[in-house]
Amino acid sequence: MYDARFLDAYTIIVGETTMIKGFRVKILPNENQQKEIIKFCHAAKFAYNWAVATEEENYKNGGKFISGYSLLKIFTEFKNKKNNLWLKEISGRATKVAVLNATTAYENFFKKRADKPKFKSRKGSKMKCATHESSIKFDSNTVKLEKLGKVKLAQKNRIPFGHNIKYINPKIEYDKINFWISVGVEIIDNQDNDKPKTEAIGIDLGIKTLATCSNGIINNKPNINKEKKKLKRLQKQASRHYQKMIEESRQTKTKFNKLQKSKNLLKLEKEILIIYQRISNILNTNIHTFTSSLIKLNPKAIVIEDLDIKGMSKNKHLSNKISEAKFYEIRKQITYKCNWNNIKLVIADRWFASSKICSECGNKKDKLSLSERTYICEKCGSILDRDLNASINLKNLAYTA
Repeated sequence: MYDARFLDAYTIIVGETTMIKGFRVKILPNENQQKEIIKFCHAAKFAYNWAVATEEENYKNGGKFISGYSLLKIFTEFKNKKNNLWLKEISGRATKVAVLNATTAYENFFKKRADKPKFKSRKGSKMKCATHESSIKFDSNTVKLEKLGKVKLAQKNRIPFGHNIKYINPKIEYDKINFWISVGVEIIDNQDNDKPKTEAIGIDLGIKTLATCSNGIINNKPNINKEKKKLKRLQKQASRHYQKMIEESRQTKTKFNKLQKSKNLLKLEKEILIIYQRISNILNTNIHTFTSSLIKLNPKAIVIEDLDIKGMSKNKHLSNKISEAKFYEIRKQITYKCNWNNIKLVIADRWFASSKICSECGNKKDKLSLSERTYICEKCGSILDRDLNASINLKNLAYTA
């Protein structure tokens, strides 16, 4: 099956003729390169945690916030100490960006834009690090990286290369199964999109039907029951291994995290990760196919809802289904694809009652329960599918926004 993570990840408009497109591609490092990448990722975590600890200590002692570049000077002195010389073997970009990210997180905390930064655990947090953009070099099937040399790409000619190509913010990532590289590429936008525009499209998102469009297109969530069934079986097997380790921990009075995992348990954990990735790929590929089909229609505008996903996820009966629906992913993909193709994007107000308003006469119902899947207007007698009615109301916003 096609891996959705090969697809472009994001876009930032930087001018009338230039844009930055993001690419994420699997890489195939050799054994030594794999060890080095993992070492770089651990060093990036170490640098981030060191920066958070330094900021906290300084704050407790009554000091002012230490800026990113001031903290980098302190970190350079820290690296030169006898016990910390191992950090000099690490890519300088990996630790530098980690320290700057930590100071940015603290700055956002002090300005009340985010929660207080937490330390990154060795096992729980993602393994990723930055690499130098000045030394990175792509060709058709390899990428040259700082302190790693040439690394094979899983896809040929996936990332643009040449003398006039500028690469921005490259990062390496290890998801405990595969290695990846993500990079922004500055591209001249020569596509004026002179094709004739079609009617605007409103999209109503839901759980039972993933997306219902005002033009009649319906996108259902793909069937992942087979993968979920296998995942449940593997998790039960892993749970039995964990239970044996808990009993051993009690008997030997050894901390659980110091016990060595069996080869069978390690194998199960890897299989579980692969299933999780497969589920994510199936869901993301479905969304990419759906959003691309809408963009190909070249509508005047696309209207989507501003959903309170965080609030909706608090419903314990629907949280899993909302997570699988990937509403944020749908919005993200539509946003950057509209930018790429010069299509107007309208975000409907969160409190816009798209389901309660009749798309024919504009009459609004006071109450509409979730169990009512057919909209029946009491004023004009219009009978319409509830989701289709909502999507038409959203489409109409394109002509008033």
